[in-house]
Amino acid sequence: MKKIKIRVPATIANLVCGFDILGMAINQPYDEMEFQLLETPDIIIKHTDGFGLPEKAEENVAGVVLLKIQEHFNLKTGFKVTIHKNIKPGSGLGSSAASAAGAAFGANALLGNILSQNEIIHFALFGEELASGVGHADNIAPCLFGGITLVKSIDPIDIIPLRCPNLFVAAVHPQVEVKTSDARQILKKNILLKDAVQQWGNIAGLVAGIQNNDHALIGRSLNDVIIEPIRSILIPKFDEVKAKSLQAGALGGGISGSGPSIFMLAEKEETAQEIAQLMKSVYDEIAIESFVYVSKINPAGIEIIDEN
Repeated sequence: MKKIKIRVPATIANLVCGFDILGMAINQPYDEMEFQLLETPDIIIKHTDGFGLPEKAEENVAGVVLLKIQEHFNLKTGFKVTIHKNIKPGSGLGSSAASAAGAAFGANALLGNILSQNEIIHFALFGEELASGVGHADNIAPCLFGGITLVKSIDPIDIIPLRCPNLFVAAVHPQVEVKTSDARQILKKNILLKDAVQQWGNIAGLVAGIQNNDHALIGRSLNDVIIEPIRSILIPKFDEVKAKSLQAGALGGGISGSGPSIFMLAEKEETAQEIAQLMKSVYDEIAIESFVYVSKINPAGIEIIDEN
């Protein structure tokens, strides 16, 4: 039966002020997923990493997506998926979205591209719902389409690709645990109108800056007055990492998704490299292991890298 192998990029959700609506794909890190169409209706999930993720289809992010597709089309065939996961679970870099989006993309490719882009997102959302309790597309959309995306709505699905500015990303993943579900539960259910107005201005400014390739406006708009002040308390040394990164020349940045990863945008690769090492040094000083990534924005999203 037909086989394919895909590369699935990490993603940074929210982009500071765009909670649940903005996301960006990056080149590093990335997962690889191998798919095989089976003659039997089995869903077989295998991992080659040591993260201990569940392999029962109904408990696995990719498996749930495949089950939903199988059920929707009443398929008599099944899928075998081998996941080479380099995007660490719980990193805030879109690990669950990579599995969910990759599963929907891979199944669609094996089935002859029977799904529209919106339908791929629809099925991938089931995986995100399993992982975090909420079906949100701010990681899924850029993972699939690449670049920076705006999620206008998920019911109905309305995704708007934005321009891809020529910027570099520095990210640090300190080895502390922040569960997405926990990071959502601590958020306020109601906010002040003055904070909402300020946040709307930041979001509008960020989108305008991206569309006009105005790096200064992007930097001024990377400010969150609603989510970051609450979630940042879950991330050791967040304020220090952010302050030192800005002093080193970052345009701006903040929490990647629900954390604990922190990202910064820079105009030059050398600046991004310097910021990444500075971030790591902050955690080295308090004996917290961390991983750093320097990457350009990924313009392509998920790509097929082998098929036969």
